Parts: sequence; structure tokens; C-alpha cells
Amino acid sequence: MEKTMAKGKAAVMRAALTGLHRTGAGRLLAPFTQGQGLIFMLHRVKPETGVPREFAPNRILEVSPEFLGDVLDQVLEAGLDIVTLDEAAERLTHGEGGRFACFTFDDGYRDNKEYALPLFQARNVPFTLYIPTAYPSGHGELWWVALEEAIDRAPDEVSIDRDGDTWRLPTGTDADKIRTYEKIYWWLRALPEETMRAKIRELAERHGVDLSKQCRDLIMTWDELRDMASDPLVTMGAHTKDHLALAKLPEKEALAQIVESADRIEAELGERPVHFAYPYGDPGSAGPRDFALTEGAGFRTAVTTRKGMLFPAHKDHLTALPRVSLNGEFQDLSYTALYLTGAPFAIWNGFQQVDAA
Repeated sequence: MEKTMAKGKAAVMRAALTGLHRTGAGRLLAPFTQGQGLIFMLHRVKPETGVPREFAPNRILEVSPEFLGDVLDQVLEAGLDIVTLDEAAERLTHGEGGRFACFTFDDGYRDNKEYALPLFQARNVPFTLYIPTAYPSGHGELWWVALEEAIDRAPDEVSIDRDGDTWRLPTGTDADKIRTYEKIYWWLRALPEETMRAKIRELAERHGVDLSKQCRDLIMTWDELRDMASDPLVTMGAHTKDHLALAKLPEKEALAQIVESADRIEAELGERPVHFAYPYGDPGSAGPRDFALTEGAGFRTAVTTRKGMLFPAHKDHLTALPRVSLNGEFQDLSYTALYLTGAPFAIWNGFQQVDAA
């Protein structure tokens, strides 16, 4: 069967993790690579139902409640404290306290309330939700979900304007759909933000995908978020206004996305957020300029999607913190045991502890 680039990368990563696990190299490296702790990144928590679909490119953003519960227990049994981001910042700043883990969820999916919250309540441990503030009002564009749905609805092919020419890509089989999604997704990610959103709106309209309904169906309302915020275990963080890649925006616009998101959360929930997550979070979406903007806007911490553990040197880079993804394609406790050693990320980063450039 034909493999996509994404599946090929996943296979390579699984092989590397399996090798580290079987050889015990992770445990041997741990004293040098585990650092002070780590921040887990999640998006959706959904029960597994039926036979998994072959075409499900956004499955990487989904973990089952059972797996999440097992990871929480694994982290606690490993002797790490599950702490708030405020406590994490304190420990990094002062170098005191034991090793720790934070759990963070991006975007405000409704299933976080239904399936994730009870798991944290049962263990009396905290977590953070990062909210793009257009989303709870139903005005967000979850374009990666819309792209999947548009491709899935197209019986034979999808077409999209690319540099003045019509780009036609096949959708006749699941393998076709997977390849087509990958090609369009990464092409869109390289475009200016407004251009990319215009392309998605055009594609969604052509294939009958209602972006607003999709947002309302998947994302919590402000009332639901108020209910979440009333739980002392839950910290609310900002995630820009419109989920735009800040590094692609002019400085004034990037700062507005940061500040207006904090303003809206304060107005709706009664407390100004001091923790922030960069949309996409990779080096092409958030860089040193943006790290300085969030610090200047009054945020105490800000998280990226750069892979890595937290080390003492991160006390000087609290608005450029790395995270460790709980990926839906890697729901295996042997992998997460390796994550806690930090070894996979040390190898990935060439044993560089801080990446804030």
C-alpha cells in the first residue's frame, strides 16, 4: 500500500522510539536529558469507536480518555508532580522543587469538558486550556478540519486555484485523500495567513462545508468556558484571537492578536490570562520577535510546539517554552515512558537544551 509522507515519518519515529525502549538507552540517558520537567500538549479527547478510518489526518490531534488517564497515572507513578504553569514558572525561576509535568490543551474543544476534565478531577491535578477567542463565539475557522471534510466529500478530485492555475488532486481512494490532504495542507501553511484562509473558505463553500457550524459543533461556548474556569484545577490561557501564525503577521497585527485575546478572556471570564500558546508553535509560526511581544504584553509564560524538556536555562526564556505532544498516532505507554526520560527530544535537538532562536 502506498504510504504518505506523514505515515512514513510516523513509522520512522515509532522505530526510533522502539529502539530506545528495547535497548534501555532512554533510561541510561535520563540523568542527562530529563531536565526539570515537561509540558504536555493535547487538543482533543475522544473515545475510540468502531474501526478507525483510514483517512483521518487530524487523528494526530485526538487521544482516548483511557490513554490520557493512563498517562496521568504514569506521570504520577514516575514521581513527577503535576502542577500549574504558575508553579512551573516558579520552579524554573528559583530552581526549587522536584521534577514536574504540566498538561495543556489547545483550542477549547468541547470534548475537553466532557472527557478530560473528569480525569483531572478524579486525580485532583491541574491543567490549562488555551483559547483562540474568536472560537467560543462560533466565528473561528478550524481550517484543518474543514480541509479534511472537503476532501472526504469530494468523490473524485478536489480543485483549488494555485498561482493562477487550477490544481486538481485525486480523492477517489483513501490513499488518494491522504496524499491530497498532505499536499494541500503544507502548501496552505506556507501561504500568507489571509490568503490561506481565503483559499479554505473557497474550498469549503464548493464542497458544502459550513465553517461556522463546524466551530460551534466542536468548540465550547463562553458559558461552557465560564463553567470550566470556575473549577480551581483549570487555568485559562490565551491562544490569539483568530488562531493565526504570528510570525507571518506585521508586528502591529501580531501584537493585536495577542493583546485582544487577553482582553476578551478577561472580559468574559473575569481574570486576565498570564499564559499563552502560539498557534502552530513551530519556528516558522513563532520566533524571537513574538516571544518578546508576549512578554511585553504581560504574559508570564508562553508555549511553542518545539519538542523538548524544561531545563534550568529556560528561566530566561519563559515565553519560548517547548512542549511534548501526546499524539493520537502514538498512544502507547512505552512511548510516553520514554518521553519522561527526555532522551528522544535530546536526540531530536542534537542535545541542545534551549531552542529560542
